[in-house]
Amino acid sequence: MSAELKSVELKLTQNSYYAASANSVPDYPQLSSDIEADVCIVGGGFAGLSSAIELADRGYSVVVLEAKHIGWGASGRNGGQIIAGLACEQSVIEKALGLEAAKKVWAMTIEALDLVRERVKRFNIQCDLQDGFLGVAVNPRKSASLRLWFDEMSKKYNYDTDAQWIEPTSIGEWIDSPRYHSGYFDKRSGHLHPLNYCLGLAKGAASLGVQIFQNSPVKTMQEGETAILQTDKGQVKAKYVVLAGNMYLPEVSPKLAPKLSRRIMPVGTYIIGTEPIEPELAARLIPTKAAVCDTNFILDYFRFAADAASQKQRMIYGGRVSYSAMTPPNLTATMQARMAETFPQLANTKVEYTWGGFVDITMNRAPDFGRIAPNVYYLQGFSGHGVALTGMAGKLVAEAIAGQAERLDMMAKIPHHDFPGGKLLRMPALVLGMAWYQLRDKLG
Repeated sequence: MSAELKSVELKLTQNSYYAASANSVPDYPQLSSDIEADVCIVGGGFAGLSSAIELADRGYSVVVLEAKHIGWGASGRNGGQIIAGLACEQSVIEKALGLEAAKKVWAMTIEALDLVRERVKRFNIQCDLQDGFLGVAVNPRKSASLRLWFDEMSKKYNYDTDAQWIEPTSIGEWIDSPRYHSGYFDKRSGHLHPLNYCLGLAKGAASLGVQIFQNSPVKTMQEGETAILQTDKGQVKAKYVVLAGNMYLPEVSPKLAPKLSRRIMPVGTYIIGTEPIEPELAARLIPTKAAVCDTNFILDYFRFAADAASQKQRMIYGGRVSYSAMTPPNLTATMQARMAETFPQLANTKVEYTWGGFVDITMNRAPDFGRIAPNVYYLQGFSGHGVALTGMAGKLVAEAIAGQAERLDMMAKIPHHDFPGGKLLRMPALVLGMAWYQLRDKLG
């Protein structure tokens, strides 16, 4: 990882509410010998652990190699929202694959929501899983656009079986905020404590016989009928490999799949956690306890999280992004001001935690799944929409390894392009582009 990204990561991971409220976790060892397995998975986040569970269920011996510790990356730091759909519009998938295939992709995102709930129940994961999601628009123009999307999704994908439109006259019954004009409520989506969910997946995988190694970054991979993955103190020989490091893969293990790194870009995301709030106030602000996200290009997302120690609630509020490796200045104060704009009732509420990290995005915001060799698979590009979708990605790659590759191959047909500008110029180019979209949001 570059020195610049390392410095930013260190600052962003030191004051996380998720880390402060994490469940206990076994001390998974460092790989210190030479071992063999059917499958070696690189990455101990949602995608890697989900792949491990699915493969173990199918009878494969599995090894997971994590460069840091379980849930260290985006899986342990995100907004915790489990949402139907992809980060890109369905029209992107329709254009790439056709309507019928796009319907299958949409159905997989619904299946992904069910998969989260199944795993929480199966492995008894204590992660504060809560149903409900509100998508909201900040003004009449954005409301009109959102309503067109909702009607189109209902017509083509029967979305209104899981969601309902909220008129401007009723929005106050769903969220007590002056910012929002209208929106929709999705009962199938929801939110959870992402780090505890990730730690629970690891325990579940280990209970199935998966070997998990932490502090074991992969330095090199020798491809072949049997792949050989080398770490500092050991190696793994495996018939199959799953690369699930997302944006950290090219930083930690640049020699594994250099071509993949050109198709993703690291984006910094930032979240604050407040002091405990009385449950009565939380219930007035968001009566359904749903997660909330607006439709701005540079969006705000937030939810209440249970605080076990106080028996109260904490507001978890995300809303700043960085398309460079620089952390935005005055981050806590700026985030607190955004929260107060949304909820004036919280203007004097103390912020006790500020954290963030990097997620990977693709040019078209569609997920990027596929193979770089007949027995080497990769999962990346969740574009900030991966809490549920990573679980489905793990299922698809396990199906493919087991000989049923139709669904993974369909996803692999979505075209992806390198970010323009090469290694030196692609990030500045993206910064300029995002500044334009941010200006559009501010102008309404």
